[in-house]
Amino acid sequence: MSRIAKSSINIPEDTTCSFENNVLFIKGKLGTVSLPISSIFTIKNENNKILVLPIKDKDKTNPLWGTMRAHVANSINGVNTGFSKTLELKGTGYRASVSGSKLKLQVGYSHDIDYEIPKEVKIECPKQNIIKITSVNKEILGAVAAKIRSYRKPEPFKGKGIKYDNEFIYRKEGKKK
Repeated sequence: MSRIAKSSINIPEDTTCSFENNVLFIKGKLGTVSLPISSIFTIKNENNKILVLPIKDKDKTNPLWGTMRAHVANSINGVNTGFSKTLELKGTGYRASVSGSKLKLQVGYSHDIDYEIPKEVKIECPKQNIIKITSVNKEILGAVAAKIRSYRKPEPFKGKGIKYDNEFIYRKEGKKK
């Protein structure tokens, strides 16, 4: 049995949750999220606490129980506080800018990269070499950040590329004469 899955999730005051037809609808101050719940689980809402419970007793050993509870907790946290990631561009001439619903990246190629921003994600560039990504959905946020990073991954010799702000790049020594 999962220790994480057995614990309840506190619902903040500004948040409303409703569960119908195996879909959990969560509405908070930053937006709404609809989360599909597996048919082997049910959601119980009592005293501003949510419990994810398996329908059958044999599913208490299913590893999806803890995962489903974590998805529900992330969704509740997302509509209240939101999630954010920061990417940093390192390299001569590397810059980023947002125009409308496109992120324009100049990362050393002969052409600019235009990345279409998904509607669930908000991207802003406070400086030319910093990209700040925010969203209420943690899963989509991570996928967008990974996709942007994949255009020019940081290389180990000079450290050039797109990296997360808290990422450490292990540097290699170059050729010796």
